[in-house]
Amino acid sequence: MRYTFFLYSNPADFTDMTPEDWAKEKEVYGAYIGALQEAGVFVDTDWLHPAHTATTVSLADGETRIQDGPFADTKETLGGFFVVDVPDLDAALAWAAKCPAAAYGKVEVRASAMDSA
Repeated sequence: MRYTFFLYSNPADFTDMTPEDWAKEKEVYGAYIGALQEAGVFVDTDWLHPAHTATTVSLADGETRIQDGPFADTKETLGGFFVVDVPDLDAALAWAAKCPAAAYGKVEVRASAMDSA
């Protein structure tokens, strides 16, 4: 069954990071990706541009509305995702707990609706 991990963090926590800090962060995520691949559960991942670069589209009363920025104004924003293919929710939660983002933010776990259709 496929699960997506949505990675949320506070961008303010990263403002003082040096290039060396970013290199270490990439190594930590690289090791996590390697572990997912070695276990045969890795499907996909991506880092997202900061939330302030987002554009939100909605349809209200038949009219398309476009808003610069994210939908919600929060301190924690969606920064990336992982998609894994594991046997069940317990396995997904175990992998989510190992995700580096869990150490400084939150990892939201959702099952794919296509798998349960």
